[in-house]
Amino acid sequence: MAQSISIVLVLALALLAFAPLCFCGKTNGGYLYPQFYDRSCPKAQEIVNSIVAKAVAKEARMAASLLRLHFHDCFVKGCDASILLDSSGSIITEKRSNPNRNSARGFEVIDEIKSALEKECPQTVSCADIMALAARDSTVIAGGPSWEVPLGRRDSRGASLSGSNNNIPAPNNTFQTILTKFKLQGLNVVDLVALSGSHTIGNARCTSFRQRLYNQSGNGKPDFSLQQSFAAQLRNRCPRSGGDQNLFFLDFVSPTKFDNSYFKNILASKGLLSSDQVLLTKNEASMELVKKYAENNELFFVQFAKSMVKMGNISPLTGYRGEIRKSCRKINA
Repeated sequence: MAQSISIVLVLALALLAFAPLCFCGKTNGGYLYPQFYDRSCPKAQEIVNSIVAKAVAKEARMAASLLRLHFHDCFVKGCDASILLDSSGSIITEKRSNPNRNSARGFEVIDEIKSALEKECPQTVSCADIMALAARDSTVIAGGPSWEVPLGRRDSRGASLSGSNNNIPAPNNTFQTILTKFKLQGLNVVDLVALSGSHTIGNARCTSFRQRLYNQSGNGKPDFSLQQSFAAQLRNRCPRSGGDQNLFFLDFVSPTKFDNSYFKNILASKGLLSSDQVLLTKNEASMELVKKYAENNELFFVQFAKSMVKMGNISPLTGYRGEIRKSCRKINA
Protein backbone atom coordinates (compact mmCIF):
# COMPACT_ATOMS: atom_id res chain seq x y z
CA MET A 1 0.00 0.00 0.00
CA ALA A 2 2.77 2.43 1.01
CA GLN A 3 4.68 1.49 -2.15
CA SER A 4 1.69 2.22 -4.41
CA ILE A 5 1.17 5.60 -2.71
CA SER A 6 4.81 6.51 -3.25
CA ILE A 7 4.55 5.54 -6.95
CA VAL A 8 1.50 7.77 -7.35
CA LEU A 9 3.35 10.60 -5.60
CA VAL A 10 6.37 10.22 -7.89
CA LEU A 11 4.09 10.30 -10.95
CA ALA A 12 2.29 13.38 -9.65
CA LEU A 13 5.57 15.20 -9.06
CA ALA A 14 6.75 14.21 -12.53
CA LEU A 15 3.61 15.66 -14.09
CA LEU A 16 4.04 18.87 -12.10
CA ALA A 17 7.60 19.17 -13.31
CA PHE A 18 6.48 19.10 -16.93
CA ALA A 19 3.36 21.22 -16.43
CA PRO A 20 5.00 24.50 -17.52
CA LEU A 21 5.88 22.87 -20.86
CA CYS A 22 2.24 22.20 -21.69
CA PHE A 23 0.70 25.04 -23.67
CA CYS A 24 -2.79 24.14 -22.43
CA GLY A 25 -5.26 26.85 -21.62
CA LYS A 26 -8.00 26.66 -19.01
CA THR A 27 -10.99 28.68 -20.13
CA ASN A 28 -14.41 29.35 -18.70
CA GLY A 29 -15.96 26.73 -20.93
CA GLY A 30 -13.31 24.01 -20.88
CA TYR A 31 -9.74 23.31 -21.98
CA LEU A 32 -7.89 24.21 -25.15
CA TYR A 33 -5.17 21.72 -26.00
CA PRO A 34 -2.83 21.18 -28.99
CA GLN A 35 -4.07 17.66 -29.78
CA PHE A 36 -7.74 18.69 -30.18
CA TYR A 37 -7.96 17.65 -33.86
CA ASP A 38 -5.61 14.67 -33.76
CA ARG A 39 -8.48 12.24 -34.33
CA SER A 40 -11.23 14.35 -35.88
CA CYS A 41 -9.00 16.07 -38.49
CA PRO A 42 -5.41 14.81 -38.27
CA LYS A 43 -4.23 16.78 -41.34
CA ALA A 44 -5.65 20.10 -40.09
CA GLN A 45 -2.35 21.71 -39.08
CA GLU A 46 -0.59 20.44 -42.20
CA ILE A 47 -3.30 21.99 -44.42
CA VAL A 48 -3.15 25.34 -42.63
CA ASN A 49 0.65 25.45 -42.83
CA SER A 50 0.71 24.58 -46.52
CA ILE A 51 -1.70 27.35 -47.54
CA VAL A 52 -0.07 29.96 -45.27
CA ALA A 53 3.36 29.09 -46.69
CA LYS A 54 2.04 29.50 -50.24
CA ALA A 55 0.42 32.85 -49.41
CA VAL A 56 3.56 34.24 -47.73
CA ALA A 57 5.76 33.03 -50.60
CA LYS A 58 3.49 34.98 -52.96
CA GLU A 59 3.50 38.10 -50.74
CA ALA A 60 5.87 38.39 -47.76
CA ARG A 61 3.62 41.01 -46.13
CA MET A 62 0.89 38.38 -45.66
CA ALA A 63 2.76 36.90 -42.66
CA ALA A 64 2.25 40.12 -40.70
CA SER A 65 -1.34 40.45 -41.92
CA LEU A 66 -2.35 36.99 -40.67
CA LEU A 67 -0.60 37.54 -37.35
CA ARG A 68 -2.38 40.88 -36.90
CA LEU A 69 -5.76 39.36 -37.81
CA HIS A 70 -5.52 36.99 -34.82
CA PHE A 71 -4.57 39.89 -32.52
CA HIS A 72 -7.45 42.08 -33.72
CA ASP A 73 -9.86 39.19 -33.27
CA CYS A 74 -8.82 38.23 -29.74
CA PHE A 75 -9.07 41.80 -28.38
CA VAL A 76 -12.77 41.95 -29.33
CA LYS A 77 -15.05 39.48 -27.53
CA GLY A 78 -12.18 37.00 -27.26
CA CYS A 79 -10.60 34.68 -29.86
CA ASP A 80 -13.84 33.72 -31.60
CA ALA A 81 -13.37 34.69 -35.28
CA SER A 82 -15.85 37.57 -34.95
CA ILE A 83 -13.54 39.72 -37.11
CA LEU A 84 -14.19 37.44 -40.09
CA LEU A 85 -17.95 37.97 -40.20
CA ASP A 86 -19.36 40.14 -42.99
CA SER A 87 -22.38 42.36 -42.34
CA SER A 88 -25.68 40.48 -42.65
CA GLY A 89 -28.99 40.55 -40.81
CA SER A 90 -28.32 41.95 -37.34
CA ILE A 91 -24.52 41.64 -37.71
CA ILE A 92 -22.47 44.78 -38.38
CA THR A 93 -19.00 43.70 -39.45
CA GLU A 94 -15.90 44.58 -37.41
CA LYS A 95 -14.12 45.12 -40.73
CA ARG A 96 -15.63 48.64 -40.79
CA SER A 97 -14.02 49.70 -37.50
CA ASN A 98 -11.25 52.32 -37.41
CA PRO A 99 -8.48 49.78 -36.64
CA ASN A 100 -9.61 47.43 -39.44
CA ARG A 101 -11.00 49.60 -42.26
CA ASN A 102 -8.55 49.71 -45.23
CA SER A 103 -6.10 47.92 -42.96
CA ALA A 104 -7.07 44.40 -41.82
CA ARG A 105 -6.30 41.89 -44.56
CA GLY A 106 -5.69 38.20 -45.20
CA PHE A 107 -9.37 37.26 -45.27
CA GLU A 108 -9.01 35.45 -48.61
CA VAL A 109 -6.21 33.29 -47.20
CA ILE A 110 -8.44 32.27 -44.27
CA ASP A 111 -11.22 31.50 -46.79
CA GLU A 112 -8.89 29.25 -48.77
CA ILE A 113 -7.82 27.38 -45.63
CA LYS A 114 -11.42 26.96 -44.51
CA SER A 115 -12.47 25.65 -47.93
CA ALA A 116 -9.66 23.05 -47.90
CA LEU A 117 -10.51 21.96 -44.34
CA GLU A 118 -14.23 21.66 -45.15
CA LYS A 119 -13.31 19.21 -47.93
CA GLU A 120 -10.99 17.25 -45.63
CA CYS A 121 -13.23 17.18 -42.52
CA PRO A 122 -16.53 19.09 -42.83
CA GLN A 123 -17.62 21.37 -39.96
CA THR A 124 -14.81 20.23 -37.69
CA VAL A 125 -12.13 22.94 -37.55
CA SER A 126 -13.24 26.38 -36.34
CA CYS A 127 -12.31 29.63 -38.04
CA ALA A 128 -10.97 30.85 -34.69
CA ASP A 129 -8.52 27.94 -34.55
CA ILE A 130 -7.55 28.51 -38.18
CA MET A 131 -6.51 32.07 -37.29
CA ALA A 132 -4.53 30.93 -34.25
CA LEU A 133 -2.64 28.36 -36.35
CA ALA A 134 -2.11 30.79 -39.24
CA ALA A 135 -0.62 33.36 -36.82
CA ARG A 136 1.85 30.78 -35.49
CA ASP A 137 2.78 29.51 -38.96
CA SER A 138 3.25 33.07 -40.27
CA THR A 139 5.64 33.81 -37.42
CA VAL A 140 7.69 30.66 -38.06
CA ILE A 141 7.81 31.18 -41.84
CA ALA A 142 9.13 34.72 -41.26
CA GLY A 143 11.96 33.29 -39.12
CA GLY A 144 10.37 33.66 -35.70
CA PRO A 145 9.72 31.20 -32.86
CA SER A 146 7.31 28.28 -32.91
CA TRP A 147 4.92 27.10 -30.21
CA GLU A 148 2.23 24.50 -29.70
CA VAL A 149 -1.14 26.14 -30.35
CA PRO A 150 -3.86 25.13 -27.87
CA LEU A 151 -6.94 24.28 -29.94
CA GLY A 152 -10.65 23.74 -29.44
CA ARG A 153 -12.04 27.25 -29.95
CA ARG A 154 -15.47 27.66 -31.49
CA ASP A 155 -16.80 30.51 -33.63
CA SER A 156 -19.03 33.33 -32.45
CA ARG A 157 -22.50 34.01 -33.83
CA GLY A 158 -22.01 37.76 -33.63
CA ALA A 159 -19.58 40.65 -34.00
CA SER A 160 -18.93 43.89 -32.11
CA LEU A 161 -18.14 47.02 -34.10
CA SER A 162 -17.98 49.11 -30.91
CA GLY A 163 -15.65 46.59 -29.28
CA SER A 164 -13.37 46.72 -32.29
CA ASN A 165 -13.33 50.52 -32.22
CA ASN A 166 -12.68 50.73 -28.47
CA ASN A 167 -10.64 47.70 -27.41
CA ILE A 168 -7.85 47.49 -29.99
CA PRO A 169 -4.81 49.67 -29.13
CA ALA A 170 -4.29 52.54 -31.57
CA PRO A 171 -0.95 53.86 -32.91
CA ASN A 172 -1.47 57.25 -31.21
CA ASN A 173 -2.76 55.97 -27.86
CA THR A 174 -0.80 56.93 -24.76
CA PHE A 175 1.27 54.22 -23.08
CA GLN A 176 -1.16 54.06 -20.18
CA THR A 177 -4.15 53.65 -22.50
CA ILE A 178 -2.44 50.82 -24.37
CA LEU A 179 -1.45 49.08 -21.13
CA THR A 180 -5.02 49.43 -19.81
CA LYS A 181 -6.39 47.82 -22.98
CA PHE A 182 -3.96 44.92 -22.50
CA LYS A 183 -4.82 44.53 -18.82
CA LEU A 184 -8.54 44.38 -19.63
CA GLN A 185 -7.70 41.24 -21.64
CA GLY A 186 -5.70 39.68 -18.80
CA LEU A 187 -2.35 40.62 -20.34
CA ASN A 188 0.46 42.50 -18.57
CA VAL A 189 3.32 44.85 -19.45
CA VAL A 190 5.58 41.91 -20.39
CA ASP A 191 2.97 40.66 -22.86
CA LEU A 192 2.53 44.21 -24.19
CA VAL A 193 6.22 44.65 -25.00
CA ALA A 194 6.72 41.12 -26.34
CA LEU A 195 3.62 41.20 -28.55
CA SER A 196 4.55 44.68 -29.82
CA GLY A 197 7.61 42.89 -31.19
CA SER A 198 5.35 41.53 -33.93
CA HIS A 199 6.03 44.92 -35.56
CA THR A 200 9.34 43.42 -36.63
CA ILE A 201 7.41 42.46 -39.79
CA GLY A 202 4.71 44.24 -41.77
CA ASN A 203 3.79 47.76 -42.78
CA ALA A 204 2.02 50.83 -41.44
CA ARG A 205 0.15 53.50 -43.38
CA CYS A 206 1.20 57.15 -43.49
CA THR A 207 -1.99 58.10 -41.67
CA SER A 208 -0.87 56.00 -38.68
CA PHE A 209 2.13 58.18 -37.82
CA ARG A 210 1.74 61.47 -39.72
CA GLN A 211 1.08 63.43 -36.51
CA ARG A 212 4.64 62.62 -35.38
CA LEU A 213 6.12 64.21 -38.50
CA TYR A 214 4.28 67.53 -38.55
CA ASN A 215 3.91 68.57 -34.91
CA GLN A 216 0.25 67.62 -34.95
CA SER A 217 0.28 66.41 -31.36
CA GLY A 218 -1.46 69.59 -30.26
CA ASN A 219 1.43 71.26 -28.40
CA GLY A 220 3.17 72.63 -31.47
CA LYS A 221 6.48 71.01 -30.51
CA PRO A 222 8.50 68.58 -32.65
CA ASP A 223 8.34 64.91 -31.64
CA PHE A 224 11.90 64.52 -30.38
CA SER A 225 11.28 60.85 -29.58
CA LEU A 226 11.63 60.31 -33.36
CA GLN A 227 15.16 60.58 -34.75
CA GLN A 228 15.03 63.72 -36.92
CA SER A 229 16.90 62.51 -40.02
CA PHE A 230 14.68 59.41 -40.00
CA ALA A 231 11.64 61.70 -39.72
CA ALA A 232 12.90 63.68 -42.73
CA GLN A 233 13.11 60.48 -44.80
CA LEU A 234 9.56 59.57 -43.83
CA ARG A 235 8.24 63.01 -44.89
CA ASN A 236 9.32 62.29 -48.48
CA ARG A 237 6.48 59.79 -48.88
CA CYS A 238 4.18 60.87 -46.06
CA PRO A 239 3.17 64.47 -46.87
CA ARG A 240 1.29 66.81 -44.57
CA SER A 241 -1.90 65.95 -46.45
CA GLY A 242 -2.67 63.19 -48.93
CA GLY A 243 -0.91 59.84 -49.31
CA ASP A 244 -2.83 58.39 -46.36
CA GLN A 245 -2.50 54.83 -47.66
CA ASN A 246 1.21 54.99 -48.53
CA LEU A 247 2.93 52.05 -46.84
CA PHE A 248 6.10 52.06 -44.74
CA PHE A 249 8.01 49.19 -43.16
CA LEU A 250 7.45 48.98 -39.40
CA ASP A 251 11.02 47.64 -39.16
CA PHE A 252 13.13 49.25 -41.90
CA VAL A 253 16.20 47.13 -41.04
CA SER A 254 14.78 43.66 -41.73
CA PRO A 255 11.15 44.24 -42.76
CA THR A 256 10.24 40.65 -43.68
CA LYS A 257 12.40 38.84 -41.09
CA PHE A 258 11.00 38.11 -37.63
CA ASP A 259 13.79 39.19 -35.27
CA ASN A 260 14.60 41.66 -32.50
CA SER A 261 15.70 44.55 -34.74
CA TYR A 262 12.35 46.22 -33.93
CA PHE A 263 13.63 46.78 -30.37
CA LYS A 264 17.00 48.02 -31.62
CA ASN A 265 15.17 50.54 -33.79
CA ILE A 266 13.28 51.83 -30.77
CA LEU A 267 16.55 52.32 -28.87
CA ALA A 268 17.78 54.37 -31.85
CA SER A 269 14.59 56.52 -31.71
CA LYS A 270 13.44 54.98 -34.98
CA GLY A 271 10.26 53.30 -33.84
CA LEU A 272 7.79 54.16 -36.61
CA LEU A 273 4.59 54.45 -34.58
CA SER A 274 4.12 56.49 -31.44
CA SER A 275 2.86 53.28 -29.79
CA ASP A 276 6.25 51.71 -30.55
CA GLN A 277 8.42 54.52 -29.21
CA VAL A 278 6.45 55.03 -25.97
CA LEU A 279 7.59 51.57 -24.87
CA LEU A 280 10.98 53.20 -24.27
CA THR A 281 10.02 56.69 -23.13
CA LYS A 282 6.96 56.44 -20.91
CA ASN A 283 7.42 53.47 -18.55
CA GLU A 284 10.45 52.11 -16.71
CA ALA A 285 9.38 48.45 -16.80
CA SER A 286 8.71 48.51 -20.54
CA MET A 287 11.97 50.41 -21.14
CA GLU A 288 13.96 47.67 -19.41
CA LEU A 289 12.18 44.99 -21.47
CA VAL A 290 12.91 46.83 -24.72
CA LYS A 291 16.60 46.91 -23.77
CA LYS A 292 16.62 43.21 -22.82
CA TYR A 293 14.92 42.08 -26.03
CA ALA A 294 17.22 44.31 -28.12
CA GLU A 295 20.21 42.56 -26.53
CA ASN A 296 18.83 39.01 -26.55
CA ASN A 297 16.87 37.71 -29.53
CA GLU A 298 16.27 34.32 -27.89
CA LEU A 299 14.78 35.94 -24.80
CA PHE A 300 12.37 37.86 -27.03
CA PHE A 301 11.41 34.69 -28.95
CA VAL A 302 10.68 32.71 -25.79
CA GLN A 303 8.48 35.44 -24.33
CA PHE A 304 6.73 36.13 -27.63
CA ALA A 305 5.67 32.47 -27.86
CA LYS A 306 4.40 32.50 -24.26
CA SER A 307 2.48 35.75 -24.79
CA MET A 308 0.93 34.51 -28.04
CA VAL A 309 -0.43 31.43 -26.24
CA LYS A 310 -1.73 33.66 -23.45
CA MET A 311 -3.40 36.00 -25.95
CA GLY A 312 -4.93 33.03 -27.78
CA ASN A 313 -6.61 32.04 -24.51
CA ILE A 314 -8.64 35.27 -24.24
CA SER A 315 -12.27 34.23 -23.67
CA PRO A 316 -12.56 31.50 -26.31
CA LEU A 317 -15.88 29.78 -26.90
CA THR A 318 -15.61 26.08 -26.04
CA GLY A 319 -17.87 23.10 -25.44
CA TYR A 320 -21.34 23.82 -26.78
CA ARG A 321 -20.98 27.60 -26.96
CA GLY A 322 -20.75 29.17 -30.39
CA GLU A 323 -20.55 27.02 -33.51
CA ILE A 324 -18.21 25.67 -36.16
CA ARG A 325 -18.94 27.91 -39.15
CA LYS A 326 -19.13 26.38 -42.62
CA SER A 327 -18.01 29.72 -44.03
CA CYS A 328 -15.86 32.03 -41.95
CA ARG A 329 -17.68 35.08 -43.36
CA LYS A 330 -21.17 34.19 -42.12
CA ILE A 331 -22.92 32.33 -39.33
CA ASN A 332 -24.54 29.00 -40.09
CA ALA A 333 -28.17 29.10 -41.23
